[in-house]
Amino acid sequence: MNAQPMTILHVEDNPDHADLVARSLQKHRIARSVYLAEDGEQALDYLFRRGNYRDPKTSPRPDVVLLDLRLPKVDGLEVLQALKTSGDLLSIPVVVLTSSEAEKDLIKAYDYHANSYLVKPVGFEEFNQLMEQIGTYWLDWNRYAAPAIR
Repeated sequence: MNAQPMTILHVEDNPDHADLVARSLQKHRIARSVYLAEDGEQALDYLFRRGNYRDPKTSPRPDVVLLDLRLPKVDGLEVLQALKTSGDLLSIPVVVLTSSEAEKDLIKAYDYHANSYLVKPVGFEEFNQLMEQIGTYWLDWNRYAAPAIR
């Protein structure tokens, strides 16, 4: 890949899915850094720099957010809505990466300005291929302003 790896905030409560994503991002050299939020409340704290995430040096703005929808404490759609209604954060691309194929979730995610909606494949190879394609799209094809420029 030609572009620099990104800083990614991955919001996922399933440790197996989180591990699979982290390994795939590392394998494909997509991420410079991956920060994991295990529930919606932790994701909001990270994004809005609250609590343990106040320091921008240890909690940098992500270039992309990978967001599951079914989360404890605060639902993923609520996280998406909060992010996309905040002037400081709305330009951060959000890729919904979920197991939900429900049309209502898809519609609501795009109503809240998700940049992409992807359903997690069940098989390991398919999942790995999806992660590689995410990296190709966000690093090679898509043009975005890095957080330092915003």
